[in-house]
Amino acid sequence: MSLHVCPTPIGNLKDITLRVILVLRKVDLIASEDTRVTRILLNKYAIHTPITSFHSYSSARKLEKLVEEMEKGKEIALVTDAGTPGISDPGYKLIKACIDKGIHVEVLPGPTSFVPALLLSGFSPAHFIFYGFLPRKKGKRKKILQGFKDFPGPVIFFESPFRVKQFLSELIESAGDVNVAITREITKIYEEALRGRALDILNKLESRSVKGEVIIIVSYK
Repeated sequence: MSLHVCPTPIGNLKDITLRVILVLRKVDLIASEDTRVTRILLNKYAIHTPITSFHSYSSARKLEKLVEEMEKGKEIALVTDAGTPGISDPGYKLIKACIDKGIHVEVLPGPTSFVPALLLSGFSPAHFIFYGFLPRKKGKRKKILQGFKDFPGPVIFFESPFRVKQFLSELIESAGDVNVAITREITKIYEEALRGRALDILNKLESRSVKGEVIIIVSYK
């Protein structure tokens, strides 16, 4: 009985590893954050393993059922819609439940978005913080953004493309006109990286919309 945590491509389907393909073929069931996205990947590589949904709206009973299946000897693979399961998605709940129950957990290496984004930023990767998504409330967001002012390395955030301008405005209010790198659509056709002072980037974005998966990296020093 095992849970296999399988990273999947963040854009380019060719980035999947051979080992992940082999695991997805041999397990009894695939638990997926978005079955529609996962089916595209499975069809690409002729993987016919049964699939079930497991996402942020899944009930506690769904989690328990998956654990029960593994306790009966089933092998289950956990995938997210893109990247490594458990990073800013509900996959960590299943991972923790398995650990608590003594079920073997295997985490495979593979695609993740924030490491390429960090290297594209040009900031030193020697010491960094990965934060993920900020909360929705403005007061909490600004407090968090201000709280990193004394950290010497870059801080990595995920953000909705619809809130990038809001993020930059709140960052400037909280920490001043600091250095920022914004990457979007990593590994995809329209991959882009914007680098510079927060105010300069905000001004550039005023006349255009932001689309795709966005990562914002802030260097306070």
